[in-house]
Amino acid sequence: MPFNSNRRTERRPKDDFESRLLDLARVSHTRAGGRKIGFRAVIISGDKKGKVGIGMGTGQDVAAAVEKATRLSKKSLVEFPIVEETIPFEVSAKAGAARILLRPQGKGRGLVAGGTVRVICSLGGIKNISSKVLSRTGNKLNNARATIEALKKLKVKEIKNKHAVARTKA
Repeated sequence: MPFNSNRRTERRPKDDFESRLLDLARVSHTRAGGRKIGFRAVIISGDKKGKVGIGMGTGQDVAAAVEKATRLSKKSLVEFPIVEETIPFEVSAKAGAARILLRPQGKGRGLVAGGTVRVICSLGGIKNISSKVLSRTGNKLNNARATIEALKKLKVKEIKNKHAVARTKA
């Protein structure tokens, strides 16, 4: 039987990312002809092995917004280190009006985090962490962005420490 290269019949390998809907909002803006209504979806994707991403998509209907947000969340993945089911050190970050503090915890402590931070940490594979939303904002999107920024700092600081150790040994 000859090889059929028709793209529609090809099977794509299933990715090992899990996605969760963080926020769904109806948005509208006014034009000359009246209001134009759409939907905004915020999706978090992660592989539970140290990779997590956030995506925000808008569309005319919910399905289009969710699909776009899922695609964008898989494009914007952040990789961070996990040491003994927690993060290596304390870190904080700010995005918009949101400020987040993440602290490592010992084994068996669990996810001591609320709402947005809990979803991101569970999809990222962190099992023991303590977090605090330091700002007064309840904006889920900004809280998620601040958490992702904090996780990015983990990687940057770890690389800087490796260079510092290499310089002291030389």
